[in-house]
Amino acid sequence: MNGGPSGFTNAPVTKTFIIASALFTIFFGIQGRFNSLGLSYQDIFGKLRLWKLIMSIFAFSSTPELMFGLFLLYYFRVFERQIGSNKYSVFITFTILNSLLFEVIAVALLKDPAANLVTPGPYGLIFASFVPFFFDIPVSTRFRVFGLYFSDKSFIYLAGIQLLLSSWKRSILPGMCGILAGSLYRLNVFYIRKAKFPEFITSFFSRISLPSMGNPHSASTRNVAGNIPSYPARQMEAIETFWSIRNILCWLTFMNYRLQRNYPAPVQSTPEPPEDSISTLVSMGFDRDSARQALVQARNDVNVATNILLEAQSH
Repeated sequence: MNGGPSGFTNAPVTKTFIIASALFTIFFGIQGRFNSLGLSYQDIFGKLRLWKLIMSIFAFSSTPELMFGLFLLYYFRVFERQIGSNKYSVFITFTILNSLLFEVIAVALLKDPAANLVTPGPYGLIFASFVPFFFDIPVSTRFRVFGLYFSDKSFIYLAGIQLLLSSWKRSILPGMCGILAGSLYRLNVFYIRKAKFPEFITSFFSRISLPSMGNPHSASTRNVAGNIPSYPARQMEAIETFWSIRNILCWLTFMNYRLQRNYPAPVQSTPEPPEDSISTLVSMGFDRDSARQALVQARNDVNVATNILLEAQSH
């Protein structure tokens, strides 16, 4: 179950969607407006709150949902690499619009004016992606735990189940709508699998995407002149996935710090960085002087300093 190159290589649309989802979730979290998200009968057929329809596509309602959601979106970037960014943009648009339509129909049928029946977040896209994941991604490894048989795909299914049941009925409904939308795409309704957007739309995502957040230590894992041992392909994939997800979390921490504190440029009154913080960054492979300067700029926050150093390496 190889996801291909590390990070967001050849997956600019996925990167843009993940960043947008993270920013919207952080914004509403800081505003304390998680409870105002979600779709209800009144939102759609009463006051027609269009902003809620839009936010229901991107913003998750809690941090655990955000973590599981971003992990699944990050893994499913493999489909963008398989069919190309153009067709994957069509897949995103088709599944989101259809799952949103099914959610509106479901809310209309249930007719509960007081309750938020649909939890927000890109559930439609995530669970629509489980359809090609089930049919098109082969099982490469099987193992047995306490008499039960599992495969390397089991971890993705478990993450999906966790997300599907995160808000119980409010999350099951959009999840089922997403699976239905993904099934329609696979059945090639209206020949949707042959549709393409104009090329300038997908090239737009490549231009606005931030620098790649791939594995910063990829060079150290190569077999150069026989001096550094090579690793099995599956171990390499696990290492690259770990670093990519770690870098995403560091970047989210950095953005959350910026939005909450709105901190200015480094000031001279910043205390000298603690030696243990410098040693922590040096142990990650960063230069001592660069680590100290990053800590000064980040006001001795190790997570923010790590993100600053990673950004500096990517340029």
